Amino acid sequence: MIKHVLFDLDGTLADTAPDLANALNAVRINQGMEPLSMETIRPSVSLGGNAMIKLAFGLEEGDDGFDGVRDEFLDYYRDNIAVDSCLFNGMEDVLQSLDERGISWGIVTNKLTWLTLPLLTELDLDGRTTCIVCGDTTEYRKPHPQPVSHACQLLAADPAHTVYIGDAERDIESGRRAGTKTLVALYGYIEADSDPMAWQADGVVHSPQEINASIDKLC
Repeated sequence: MIKHVLFDLDGTLADTAPDLANALNAVRINQGMEPLSMETIRPSVSLGGNAMIKLAFGLEEGDDGFDGVRDEFLDYYRDNIAVDSCLFNGMEDVLQSLDERGISWGIVTNKLTWLTLPLLTELDLDGRTTCIVCGDTTEYRKPHPQPVSHACQLLAADPAHTVYIGDAERDIESGRRAGTKTLVALYGYIEADSDPMAWQADGVVHSPQEINASIDKLC
């Protein structure tokens, strides 16, 4: 049976796209560019800051100007990290149910610690989750299995009795390689040309309201 649940953060546990989009557009406006729509930005959020910068500015890591744009983007985001961010609708009920059932839960994200911890504090999650693994906690990031494996170690969890829920292919790959069950959060930030059904997850959820029932099916 499933005894432990691990969540990706952005696009799975919390809807953080509005604040990330606002930060990205703040930099564009500062450079005299028109803001991008939420519909344009949202699918790139789970791919990380570098992907968002490439989308908005056509810059990749190593390009001239990339570091300056990234620093401005992240600094603005850190200062406005939870203006509109919140748990996805129904997620609070999921977490309460897990607590009541004695199922421990944690977070595995590629977001860096200096951004993750302030966000979790603002969302009142920092004192509730059993473990937090960030993008700089371990040597490797997802899709490497190390972050998920490390979370299992912190929970003293058998990966076979653990499920990792995420909205990106790298989440599912990381969980599968670490030996956990996996669920795709279809309500998250998934690109239109992605095929989540090809990610070889153990199941999918269309909304947080489906998570508990889907976990039970994995038992």
